[in-house]
Amino acid sequence: MTASVIRTAFQRAMRTRGFVPYAEAGSWAAGIDSVITSVERLLTTSEAEAAIALCESALKSLSKAIHHVDDSDGNFQELRDRLEHIHHRACQQCAPNAIALAKRLFAIELRSDFDIFDRAAARYADILGPAGMAAYRKLAEAEWTKVPPRDHRSKGIGRDHFRITRIMETLAKLTGDVEQIVAVLRRDLSHPYDYLQIAEAYRDAGRMDASVYWAEQGVQIFSQRPDSRLQQFLAHEYHRLGRHQEAMHLAWAIFADRPCLETYGQLEKHARQAEAWPIWREKAIAEIRKRAERDNTLLVEIALHEGDADWAWTEAQAGCSAHVLFKVAEQRQRTHPGDAGRVYLSLAQREIPSSRYEGAVQLLVKAAALMAEAGQRDDFAEQLDKLRTKYKLKRNLIREIECYRKVLYFE
Repeated sequence: MTASVIRTAFQRAMRTRGFVPYAEAGSWAAGIDSVITSVERLLTTSEAEAAIALCESALKSLSKAIHHVDDSDGNFQELRDRLEHIHHRACQQCAPNAIALAKRLFAIELRSDFDIFDRAAARYADILGPAGMAAYRKLAEAEWTKVPPRDHRSKGIGRDHFRITRIMETLAKLTGDVEQIVAVLRRDLSHPYDYLQIAEAYRDAGRMDASVYWAEQGVQIFSQRPDSRLQQFLAHEYHRLGRHQEAMHLAWAIFADRPCLETYGQLEKHARQAEAWPIWREKAIAEIRKRAERDNTLLVEIALHEGDADWAWTEAQAGCSAHVLFKVAEQRQRTHPGDAGRVYLSLAQREIPSSRYEGAVQLLVKAAALMAEAGQRDDFAEQLDKLRTKYKLKRNLIREIECYRKVLYFE
């Protein structure tokens, strides 16, 4: 199959009439994939140069078509990756004009969506050589001059700004010079994460003082809208420097901003490094109690996390979410089957209004076994009768209960 025939076949395969739904996207992609296979076969002939042009044209077409295709299954990414792989191999085979290739790679990378030719400078450096890389860098630097510096007062960011920033980061990293990398990163300081990137760059280069300085600047400037990733980074650095009190100040700020099991665990790790966990644990529990409004879910989660089943049971009595209460019952049934059985019974009653009858009956089965083990058969039978009476019009529920009659009625 010649290059011109392949080009026609690809154009035919790419045609879409409006939106291609998920159900049809697979067959649409399969048709294109077949044509891409024909492009790949050109590498075994003397038409590698034609394969380069076909790949670039196909990638541009894919970038436009993706707006009309449901790519829930990731077909586009696979097609893009195949075309880029073939393009790179073809360039290695025929050594195209380096300057012309640099111009095309830069133009496509800068303007296309979906990361086409992403980080091309790094991937094609060996093919572009000194002349091609110089041409690519010249284009990038000319575009870079159009990007205005940004700080915490700036709003929004254009798509082109994101792409050229990525390109400049790639070029800077190829030099291995941390100051060039930071020079690029410093152009946009509109988010706390930007400061984290700079701090990480200096850390990776072994410049720890500069790393801490930039992390501190970010935390200070964005004190009203902090980023926990930056705060965590700085807290770890403070520990490394023996500044444990400052590390705990940050760890507490993270926890207080979003109290949950994850941040409680992070607080514990930091406090143990500072050899002060009992003090900070007491403070954290007090803070959670202060915020709790008849919902002890987080306290119950902490109790389970710390392996204190009795404490978890006590806190659960004040109320907690269903999925956490289920975990409490799993722990409780080992030592107090009757307590756990009544929990499963209450959880079953919660499931019924949502028509989750199968799950509700399975909970009833658990409750029956545990309450029988605790000598509470009559109590369970009474509760089951009340439940049947209350929901007697829910025929599907009654039918599900009857399927387990022997278990539920101890027959």
